[in-house]
Amino acid sequence: MQKPIPKFKNENEEREFWAAHDSVDYVDWSKAERGVFPKLKPSTKSISLRLPESMLNEVRVLANKNDIPYQSLIKLFIKEGIDRGLNI
Repeated sequence: MQKPIPKFKNENEEREFWAAHDSVDYVDWSKAERGVFPKLKPSTKSISLRLPESMLNEVRVLANKNDIPYQSLIKLFIKEGIDRGLNI
């Protein structure tokens, strides 16, 4: 038997409640369905990054050979470094 979820005055009150209570007491997770959000895109933030021109030119050539935007290729390189834990 699940406990009823209380009504909250605001998000802060709800956040504090869930930080102190286990959701298993309030939700039957065996009946849960996986949510799908096909149009949800991660938010991005513009940054300024200084690169040597020669390096940027190399990236542009590689991106052109692979038919992808050079900024997307830079993001892929950064992501690969993060995934590897930057073991240089």
